[in-house]
Amino acid sequence: MKVINKITLGLVAATLLFVGCNENAAPAKSEVVKPTISEDSLGLRKTSLYDENVKPHGTKYSDSYAGSGHKIERAFQDAPPMIPHDVTGLIPIKIGDNQCLNCHLPDVAKDMGATPIPPSHFTNFRPQSSYAIKGENTSSESLAHISIEKEKHLVGARFNCTQCHAPQDTGVLAVPNTFEPDYIDPDGASKSRWNGDRMLEGLNTAESGK
Repeated sequence: MKVINKITLGLVAATLLFVGCNENAAPAKSEVVKPTISEDSLGLRKTSLYDENVKPHGTKYSDSYAGSGHKIERAFQDAPPMIPHDVTGLIPIKIGDNQCLNCHLPDVAKDMGATPIPPSHFTNFRPQSSYAIKGENTSSESLAHISIEKEKHLVGARFNCTQCHAPQDTGVLAVPNTFEPDYIDPDGASKSRWNGDRMLEGLNTAESGK
């Protein structure tokens, strides 16, 4: 019994000594707390995520009339040009009702002061394959058996103009655009170089319909 009491007293003394040493020790260095990102700063709205009464960023499209001569520089070389005029009454575009053709067909574009539809839109790049010569290698390594057809009318794959061309927001952008294009051609900001022979540059194809 005396042995147990001695052991107990020893443990108590050791505990008190340990606590006393810790109290006299230098305080531990506190970790640097990094600033947290406020929820209100997330996203484009810059307001509380729990606030439902949020006014969305306004969009302002050009109200210039078609044929006004106003043009927008291309975002990069060969980029589809943006629509610089009002499109009220012109969309939606349907394969049998395309108001864009009234001004942009090559035969009338110059007189209308509009950008003419390029030859690429009258070229069918997706015809069905046909063998030019029997026994010729027609593997995926060679495109010699593919025939690029030039059409007299706008090809079906190109009828939906707004699939690539869209009106430009002329208001204050929600996210500033700092992109600076590097045009290959001197007039790359206003014209495409993907025209004429350049459309088939690098393609080993059997051209037909010339």
